[in-house]
Amino acid sequence: MSAVSALSGRLPTFPWDKLEPYKKTAAAHPDGIVDLSVGTPVDPVPELIQKALIDAADSPGYPTVWGTPALRDAITGWVERRLGAREVTHRHVLPVVGSKELVAWLPTQLGLGPGDRVAYPRLAYPTYEVGARLARAAYEVYDDPTELDPTGLKLLWLNSPSNPTGKVLAKDELTRIVAWAREHGVLVFSDECYLELGWEADPVSVLHPDVNGGSYDGIVAVHSLSKRSNLAGYRAAFLAGDPAVLGPLLEIRKHGGMMTSAPTQAAVVAALGDDEHVRVQRERYAARRQALRAALEGHGFRIEHSEASLYLWATRDESCWDTVARLADLGILVAPGDFYGTAGEKFVRVAFTATDERVAAAVSRLS
Repeated sequence: MSAVSALSGRLPTFPWDKLEPYKKTAAAHPDGIVDLSVGTPVDPVPELIQKALIDAADSPGYPTVWGTPALRDAITGWVERRLGAREVTHRHVLPVVGSKELVAWLPTQLGLGPGDRVAYPRLAYPTYEVGARLARAAYEVYDDPTELDPTGLKLLWLNSPSNPTGKVLAKDELTRIVAWAREHGVLVFSDECYLELGWEADPVSVLHPDVNGGSYDGIVAVHSLSKRSNLAGYRAAFLAGDPAVLGPLLEIRKHGGMMTSAPTQAAVVAALGDDEHVRVQRERYAARRQALRAALEGHGFRIEHSEASLYLWATRDESCWDTVARLADLGILVAPGDFYGTAGEKFVRVAFTATDERVAAAVSRLS
């Protein structure tokens, strides 16, 4: 077996490939497909961000992995203003090339391997598992991370608000988990990419002093601009937290050439400095969420969790694939819950990132 085959052989089947037959069914609907599966932004990139990108288009030189001082200022300022973090310096932040790249390669960049363990929620973004597999580390799921055996546990993923369920960890839960992890020397990475999209809850970051006691030791938060600012196509995200973790990661990423492009860095500065476009986008999503939720419930679905994020976690108490097929016949494509773990086998994840026109089409078909 070739080296590349050996590496790819460690990975599960790419889940989205399994949806292709259902996508074809949905696409055959006379009024076209309503794709609520992936959750990719469809609304325009805000003009002030586009302008910043264009103004920085003449960037012939190599960008730096750590980003410009202006980018680091923007990140530290946002982390303090939006998350309530205190005394955040440039050493506490690190830009990354989109959060999925970070999740997939973090265990490798941390030097994990055989004999080390990575843990993540029972219902979770599949790339947490992929990252562990790429590093040849062991992986396991949890309901309550404080019930894990800490022996050999080197990386604990938190995800609040959750993808796929939209569940939010309360401040006291986060505080308890962070204290347990520190007691046992377990590094915590908290995926908070949907933090600005709370609907029935107010998500809290592990960077908040009420959670971490004013210390960033052993904790790092992951944030993305894909959802809040419609920048999925820009590949723009960042880490904030323990300098003792981010410093070595910076050096590794320098060697690997993991640089955010200079125009993207300029765009992120503009995005993090403006809260109005986030408010406008939230209002769009809130309206779509309300319309889809009512339509799904009227169609016999039960919605669980879903107090935050860009998804509705829905069930008809049947196989998720039966639900996927049923909705595909209506021209609506959703994600089967078992993409995110066996505990999701009777749920589907319904994104409300489609346009207003497509959401209205879905509502009409469901009713």
